[in-house]
Amino acid sequence: MNKFYDQKTVIITGGSRGIGAATSRLFAENNCNVVINYLSDEETAKNLKEEITSKYNVDVTTIKCDISDEESVIKMVNDIKEKYGKIDYLVNNAGIAIDSTIEDKKVSDFKRIIDVNLIGTFLMCKYVGEVMINQGYGSIVNISSTNAIDSYYPYSMDYDASKSGVISLTHNFAVSYAPNIRVNCICPGWVNTDALKEMDEEQINDECKHILLGRFAEPKEIAETIYFVATSSYLNDSILKIDGGRC
Repeated sequence: MNKFYDQKTVIITGGSRGIGAATSRLFAENNCNVVINYLSDEETAKNLKEEITSKYNVDVTTIKCDISDEESVIKMVNDIKEKYGKIDYLVNNAGIAIDSTIEDKKVSDFKRIIDVNLIGTFLMCKYVGEVMINQGYGSIVNISSTNAIDSYYPYSMDYDASKSGVISLTHNFAVSYAPNIRVNCICPGWVNTDALKEMDEEQINDECKHILLGRFAEPKEIAETIYFVATSSYLNDSILKIDGGRC
């Protein structure tokens, strides 16, 4: 038997920073082996691996992979399957945004956002899903955004469109993979991550006025929801908005 088989294994795309890093830590805390996928920042991924392995008795793998590239995804999934023998959970967290005015939006940027946020999620669901089908179980959590539901920002319309597509993918994969594989979706609102560095204090305060809890979420709070959804045995085809009560 594979030496890792007694512990559950999770793949987290974009798993080295922000929500992804918090999610990596939380799954490790709960005795899961963690596969941290990243695109370019090897040092950050390596540091997170060292942090986790120093605290928890789990195995951590870091894998560089552009999830919008099909051949790269196939290789990554095959390598993970070969090492761990199974894949229990998939968290599709990787995503990008390139905000600009409508006048300044480039088709090339729009396509890149769709490639990563939407096609990347599709490829991960497809190829990890094949592993889960063969093993007879699994749980997938896709990360969308309140931008796909009720928080519209014209300068992010390409991001918003990609995240709306993630909700549609969730429904269709849930139907396709039932009953043994559960597929759910988390839609966070504002979260305190590096992506907000360009926001000034006035902008943040203005947004907080529309949130009943009066603040942005911390990455760990989103990670806790992801873990709950991933491990809840009777939750399927659900779209869960987590925004502190935006109104």
